[in-house]
Amino acid sequence: MKISKDAARAARQLFRLSHKDGRLDGGLIKEITSRIAESKPRGYLAILQEYARLLRLEAGKFQALIESAIELGAQAGNALVDDLRAKYGDDLKAEFRVNPELIGGMRVKVGSDVWDGSVRARLTELKNKL
Repeated sequence: MKISKDAARAARQLFRLSHKDGRLDGGLIKEITSRIAESKPRGYLAILQEYARLLRLEAGKFQALIESAIELGAQAGNALVDDLRAKYGDDLKAEFRVNPELIGGMRVKVGSDVWDGSVRARLTELKNKL
């Protein structure tokens, strides 16, 4: 869905107002959304949709998805999470999944950053080169 420039600008302003001490504040988010829903400014649905999209993107920056072909040991998993927290901040949450389709190795996704060191990715890359 195409969003108007005014709605996008309003959503960005609301997004900036949603931060307290450099972090998203749930109380501010609730207050902002309830005020927008009550006052119903022009294009408020588009504003709220864009605002929700911006919030999802920001929240995704603090969620790591770690996929591996076999289950990682506690020590390896903790070391990986510690390295990711050093890069992305201490409030990073990690989710581990076993994905046998990777064949070997692992894939790490944090926000829009993806590191794919799986055997499947390497085979696909080799196939594309041939």
